[in-house]
Amino acid sequence: MHATIPINELVPGMFVDSVHKLKSDADVKLKSRGMVRNSAIIAKLEADGVLELNIDIKQSQVPVPAHYLPESETSLPRVPSNTGVEQNTVEDSEAQTSQPNTNVPTAEAFAAALNQFEVQNKKLQILYGNILGGEALQLHLVNDISQEIVASVTQNSNVMAILTRLKDKQGFNWRHMINCTILMTIFAKYLGLKPHAVTKMAMAAMLHDIGKSKIPQSILEKATPFTKHERRHWQKHVAYSVAMVKEEKGITPLVIDMIVNHHERLDGSGFPRGLSAEKLSKAARVMAIVDEYATLTTDQSSEEALEPVHALRILLSNKDKFDEVLVHKFIRCIGIHPVGTIVKLTNDRLGLVMAGNKENPKAPVVRVFYNAKHMHHVTMKDVDLNDSGDIKIIANVKPLDYQINLSRLLQENLLV
Repeated sequence: MHATIPINELVPGMFVDSVHKLKSDADVKLKSRGMVRNSAIIAKLEADGVLELNIDIKQSQVPVPAHYLPESETSLPRVPSNTGVEQNTVEDSEAQTSQPNTNVPTAEAFAAALNQFEVQNKKLQILYGNILGGEALQLHLVNDISQEIVASVTQNSNVMAILTRLKDKQGFNWRHMINCTILMTIFAKYLGLKPHAVTKMAMAAMLHDIGKSKIPQSILEKATPFTKHERRHWQKHVAYSVAMVKEEKGITPLVIDMIVNHHERLDGSGFPRGLSAEKLSKAARVMAIVDEYATLTTDQSSEEALEPVHALRILLSNKDKFDEVLVHKFIRCIGIHPVGTIVKLTNDRLGLVMAGNKENPKAPVVRVFYNAKHMHHVTMKDVDLNDSGDIKIIANVKPLDYQINLSRLLQENLLV
């Protein structure tokens, strides 16, 4: 069984059977059928003028987005693509951007994505542990993991975004790496960037803090604020990160730029060089936003995570430090009420945000699960707040305020 897809939907793990459509001035023939192993193959096909390809569904290792599947293909699970990017990709973030898909993840899609997520986390945890143990960075493993994440996000962006909400205070460093990679992939695709650029930005997101493996764990795990000496030592992680990757094959100037400048700020208050706005690329600005949001919304040894809405407010209120235009695009990308957050409704119910609403961002689809007035769980029900009459969101909720374990809630309530 075959499906025809545009080149911008091609990801590593798909099995190409033949070229379906070329640019009018292109003259290229596919030399052989085969598995797409890396983004370099995709970039070459795109450069050669390939517009559409025929994909062998059964030989592919990753699912083809559901809306490209033939109507007769009923033996495969229908997994929503949720790519958050239009069919026609564009060169940069100034072009028109698309809105996230509003499909509610199915239990099957969530279970599949959760399995992939746990495998990727385990691989990254082992890799990071090996580096802590004195082994050299194995960049090919980082590349493999980042490409797996890009493929997972391409198939299930809502689900992967929800999974960044899982908590693990003890594993902040490698958890932060995978969360940043997921968020970067979602955002880069939303901005309409081409597949090879998305792949490189995802790799940069995974590697941007790898130098923290060279910082004493006593500093990284400190539960009280850093001293000036400790802060200066902690800030060296940027230089360590660059030193660990700069000579590696496949590391481009874009990746180095994002790593070395992710702590720089528009007003020159950042580090390591105190660069100001005119010297900071858009890629570096995007990395700064993603890194800050992921940091603020993840539990750490010294502080608890903020709810996403509060993290977004911090980004918005620091216009002198973060690119205001990109921050607004980031908010439109992940939503005013990002998937995976808990909201309180006007009917005294709590709901888990399952999908955004591109027409009305204040009215996402929520899964109602709790009676906040009488403090007990209720039969779960999905409610599209855009069609729910008077039911509206009145507040974002901190799970612990209702003694809710968010990680358990996500895993138990989305697998049904």
